[in-house]
Amino acid sequence: MVVISDVHLGTYGCHARELTAYLKSIKPKTLVLNGDIIAIWQFSKRYWPSSHMKVVKELMNILGKGTKVYYVTGNHDELLRRFEGFRLGSFRIVNKVVLELQDETKAWIFHGDVFDVTMQHSRWLARLGAIGYDILILINRMANFFSEKIFRKGKLSLSRQIKDSVKSAVKFINNFEQTAADIGIANGYNYVVCGHIHQPEIRVISNPNGSILYLNSGDWVENLTALEYNAGQWSLQRYNQADMPEDDLTETDPDASSLFNNMLEEFKLLKSS
Repeated sequence: MVVISDVHLGTYGCHARELTAYLKSIKPKTLVLNGDIIAIWQFSKRYWPSSHMKVVKELMNILGKGTKVYYVTGNHDELLRRFEGFRLGSFRIVNKVVLELQDETKAWIFHGDVFDVTMQHSRWLARLGAIGYDILILINRMANFFSEKIFRKGKLSLSRQIKDSVKSAVKFINNFEQTAADIGIANGYNYVVCGHIHQPEIRVISNPNGSILYLNSGDWVENLTALEYNAGQWSLQRYNQADMPEDDLTETDPDASSLFNNMLEEFKLLKSS
């Protein structure tokens, strides 16, 4: 089984080419798209590169091979929550899912925005924050260009530095992980698998009632990570950015954008029929 989340297709920060290469390298029996795969919040006809469409096509190829694909809705693609329960062959849309694994353990999988107070009470602020995050990613890429090409130093992660330096951000992440673990323990699950906070992680979290393995699949904006489960073991895979060139930020494909819009319209019609 493979779990990916927070791809943010349709934004400048998405590493679509790297993700396509990773998807081509795996042959999972089950693929979980754990939220924020498409940034519907920020979707614009002006920016839908062909590289982003290739991710969609590769997902369709995986689906065509008989792989079970669960699309778990997130906050950026919350529009799809109205289609919860939709099934088409081995593809289904869910808000959360509990999967029984081959060793008879249970994994509770959900995106995680339900724990985000900003998402629940100040959606306009959350959307403003998403725009700010995109701008920060663009600035980060410019900084990395100068750092690597001119100063011959390594890559920087401005957003990670901000998270690590701001106590409220650190506290939010810690609370998020503990809350997810507490609910998972209370329900008797063996694993709790989240996304949302762009913080890849595998660690045991305990409370007075027991312990659980908390996992977060990270993202494909900064960390380029995925969770893989095989033969009773979880692993966190990190894609090597050096293997692929940076996305061309000027790359646009009107035909790809139009095709995506048509796909959404056809999906709505299919659901209503």
